[in-house]
Amino acid sequence: MKKIIRWSSIVALFVAYFWMTSEQEAYAMHIMEGFLPVRWALFWWLLFLPFFVLGLRRLVRTLKQHPEQKLLMALAGAFTFVLSALKIPSVTGSSSHPTGIGFGSVLFGPWVMVVIGTIVLLFQALLLAHGGLTTLGANAMSMAVVGPFVAYIIYRLGRKSLLSQRVSLFLAACLSDLVTYVTTSLQLALAFPAPDGGVMASFGKFAGIFAITQVPLAVTEGILTVIVWNWLASYQASPLFQKEKGA
Repeated sequence: MKKIIRWSSIVALFVAYFWMTSEQEAYAMHIMEGFLPVRWALFWWLLFLPFFVLGLRRLVRTLKQHPEQKLLMALAGAFTFVLSALKIPSVTGSSSHPTGIGFGSVLFGPWVMVVIGTIVLLFQALLLAHGGLTTLGANAMSMAVVGPFVAYIIYRLGRKSLLSQRVSLFLAACLSDLVTYVTTSLQLALAFPAPDGGVMASFGKFAGIFAITQVPLAVTEGILTVIVWNWLASYQASPLFQKEKGA
């Protein structure tokens, strides 16, 4: 019981940190509704949809083979929802925030998290006015597609390089968070190139501003992800954790 209280307190402190440093007004979003030109909003939707269809197939197949993982998937979705809902306004029309995407990506692989991440973004757009429906394709590409694949690849490379599980997990969560904002910076730069220097100059501006708030958030998210993982693994919450503990 004391162990549960200790871990719960640590997690609560990190969540409180995110909450206290985030702005609670409705304009704190991913890329907000209507902010992207129509052609770019449509482009990102068309690019995103094939990933979602393939991810949905993988999710259905996984649940048929392992129905006992439903609760753990729900936990991964809740973790992503809570962290990505805590936002610090950054560049005009967007925000900095943890993503929480690395945790589920390591557990279930990137394809499952494409669907879970998209559902999280949809709920935030409809219920919290974070993001939007027209920009859902762009937001999903950065957080629910690029983020999970980077997290999964980094974790696997870390394990193959004989890094410890904790270090590999930290790097996966941290770098997937950062690459989400690199992608968002690119999306904004493509839509709004600078008069002098074009897309590259605009990208440097957006990425530079994001980095001020996003780097410490990414590091903190990495630490929190490791804490939650160890907490669940200590109670052998799933055979997935048991397998990884022995890896």
